[in-house]
Amino acid sequence: MTLAYIPSPSTGVIHLGPIPLRGYAFCIIIGVFVAIWLGNRRWIARGGKPGTVADIAVWAVPFGLVGGRLYHVITDYQLYFGEGRNWVDAFKIWEGGLGIWGAIALGAVGAWIGCRLRGIPLPAWADALAPGIALAQACGRWGNWFNQELYGRATDLPWAVKITEGPNREAGTYHPTFLYESLWCVGVAVLVIWADRRFKLGHGRAFALYVASYCAGRGWIEYMRVDEAHHILGLRLNVWTAIVVFILAVTYFVLSAKLRPGREQVVEPQAPVPAVDTPAEGGAKDAAAGPEAVNAVNAVKDAPRKPAGPGEKPGAGAPKPAGSGKADLTKGGGDKAAQDQAPQDPAAQDKAAEAGKN
Repeated sequence: MTLAYIPSPSTGVIHLGPIPLRGYAFCIIIGVFVAIWLGNRRWIARGGKPGTVADIAVWAVPFGLVGGRLYHVITDYQLYFGEGRNWVDAFKIWEGGLGIWGAIALGAVGAWIGCRLRGIPLPAWADALAPGIALAQACGRWGNWFNQELYGRATDLPWAVKITEGPNREAGTYHPTFLYESLWCVGVAVLVIWADRRFKLGHGRAFALYVASYCAGRGWIEYMRVDEAHHILGLRLNVWTAIVVFILAVTYFVLSAKLRPGREQVVEPQAPVPAVDTPAEGGAKDAAAGPEAVNAVNAVKDAPRKPAGPGEKPGAGAPKPAGSGKADLTKGGGDKAAQDQAPQDPAAQDKAAEAGKN
């Protein structure tokens, strides 16, 4: 006798007039927003620009949805192309059926395109987004609860989920494997965040840690499920997939740590900022030159100007700051220049003129 259980929603869709609002779709959308929000914070903390994660997600998310659906349809083709089935149902993504393996694989292709367009390394972007992807999976798994799917073996545990009678399912209480995987994904996100802060993971190792950790949990959770699936050597196909991907992720983590230790110093090229000589900057330059130079320049600016005489250029009578005149080394040097600038008596000028005539 089951004393307690988790009830399932009576319906997975609410109609707002002619518009259907599906719980499965809402869980996916919430997960995408959580992943982008956390990924953006981590990207900025690593020196990236705000908004870059969202810009690349515009490529990664659609590719990921297509990849996830393709993986599900290919591995469960009998649900759509078997006898009495309608192949059009393969496009009804809102009814459930997204394979995380295909979503990550094809989503990585979309992310690679976005990273190429922005000129940033894909591993660095993946490291920033890794824990957010795990949280997105944690949110998305609750879509299976709305659709009453992906549950485990029958049980009378107090946290069992109650499933009602429906197509391809029998009423009863079962292991809530969707809940187990959701909680596992939250733990994976926490692990990646902690390890990244503790060991400064870079060059894709934070993402590899996420993949390996998720596969470790998906293996035993998948083993508990009772929904129809293909088997190889007595194991479900997704169990074998988890084992293979786990080995690949651990191998990449180890080799990357040896070949490229540490973390990227620059994750995104910064746009050059043109230097503008503003009034504030000009004042700073004057201050750096020293108070004596500032006073000399101000004195020249405020000094009265002598009107220009016949044949003189305008401004020729303006006083010059000390030290601004150049010595004429070819005609007597600095003393001759000082004599030319010194004022002379008119009578002495006449005598000099008569001496020149004689």
